[in-house]
Amino acid sequence: MKKKFVLVLLLIFFSITFIILYSSLHKVEIYIPEKITNKSTIKFSAKDLFSNKEIDFNSLVKNDKLTIINIWASWCQPCRDEHPFLMKLGDDKNINLIGISYKDNIKNSKKFLNDFGNPFSNILIDKNGLISINIGAYGVPETYIINADKKIFKKYIGPLKEKNYLEIMSLSNENN
Repeated sequence: MKKKFVLVLLLIFFSITFIILYSSLHKVEIYIPEKITNKSTIKFSAKDLFSNKEIDFNSLVKNDKLTIINIWASWCQPCRDEHPFLMKLGDDKNINLIGISYKDNIKNSKKFLNDFGNPFSNILIDKNGLISINIGAYGVPETYIINADKKIFKKYIGPLKEKNYLEIMSLSNENN
């Protein structure tokens, strides 16, 4: 009798647990930070991936070009997926594309760029991720569009897709 009672209690416990877990699968609670509009970029400097020289970010922002910051890593599969769009953006003379290598091994970053191409005018190293976090990123890849006043006016979370690429190209054309 005691064994049956324990068995029934276990069956009830596992049934309730299953129902709770199953119902939580259908609840979507994705954290997306507030939209960034007209947010000033932070002032920072970081080492360049290839020259190892310390570079002040503000010196990289060009008044006559649309500046784009792309936070990426060689270990990030979505970064690989968006890379063809970054290559196209890097070919546009009206775009200043700056990469931030996020928590990545320098050798791996260089190999990634050697294998897939380098669309960036400059690549800054963010070894511990603090620069990216201070900009507002919480993952990779993330892309920020910056105007001549050094203000972020657009943010893309996740890999760039065709739709994002076309939108950025239209912003680039408006800028010039």
